[in-house]
Amino acid sequence: QVQLVESGGGLVQAGGSLRLSCAASGRTSLIAAMGWFRQAPGKEREFVAAITKSSSRTAYADSVKGRFTISRDNAKNTMFLQMNSLKPEDTALYYCAARLNMGVPVMSQLYDYWGQGTQVTVSS
Repeated sequence: QVQLVESGGGLVQAGGSLRLSCAASGRTSLIAAMGWFRQAPGKEREFVAAITKSSSRTAYADSVKGRFTISRDNAKNTMFLQMNSLKPEDTALYYCAARLNMGVPVMSQLYDYWGQGTQVTVSS
């Protein structure tokens, strides 16, 4: 099994930055790719970004391209999401996810493990 714990969320003004972290534990050697998803109140969970184990491949939602950067530190079993130029519409509960197969899919159903989420609130 794999356990995921997110941190780094908080309240920030529009235009500001936050850095989210996702610490993985357990059978981390099985993880092939990881991703970030978010869910705003009353909306469905949506894809934000994903990265392969080797960091050779990444994917981003159009809404965050150029503003967010996903990265991994495999030595520390940690994934990051650097979020810059934040907008009020980025407000959501951000989830970390991991999958055992290769690829960086945008569908949440293709991820095997999930964290509990960290809240990001962007004020206007």
